[in-house]
Amino acid sequence: MTSSVRAAYGQSVYGQSVMAHPIAIEHGRTMAGEVLRLWGGSGDTVELVRLGVSELLGNVAKHVENPRCYLRMARIGAEVTVQVFDRSVRLPVLGRQAPEWDAESGRGLWMLREMADGFGCERTLRCVGKIVWFRCAL
Repeated sequence: MTSSVRAAYGQSVYGQSVMAHPIAIEHGRTMAGEVLRLWGGSGDTVELVRLGVSELLGNVAKHVENPRCYLRMARIGAEVTVQVFDRSVRLPVLGRQAPEWDAESGRGLWMLREMADGFGCERTLRCVGKIVWFRCAL
C-alpha cells in the first residue's frame, strides 16, 4: 500500500494526477481499489470502481490529446463518487439504447452508466476541460 493510499485512511477524499496510458491505468485501478477497501467498500463496489476507473482513464487515453488527467474519489456518507478531470471539452455521447455488441466502441461507458447508481459528465467551470463521473454505494 502506497503512502498516498494510506493517507486516504480516515479521509473522505482521495485524488492523484495520472497520465492516461496503459501502465498508469492499471496503477489507477489498483489505487482506487485500495482506497475503496480502506473506506469499507464491498467486494462488488471495489470491482465496479476498478472497472469504472479503467474505462474513464482508457477513454482519456483514446480520445484526449493531452493524456494528463486527475482522478478523484469522494466518499459522502455511504456512497463514493469517482471523477476523472481531463483537458478536452468534448463530452462523451451515450445513446439511450444498448450499443451493438460487436461495435468497435461505445459499450464501456454505456455499461458503466447502467451499473452505477449515478453517471454524468460536464465541462469544467472555465471550459478548459471536462469531468466524467460515476457514483455507487459503498
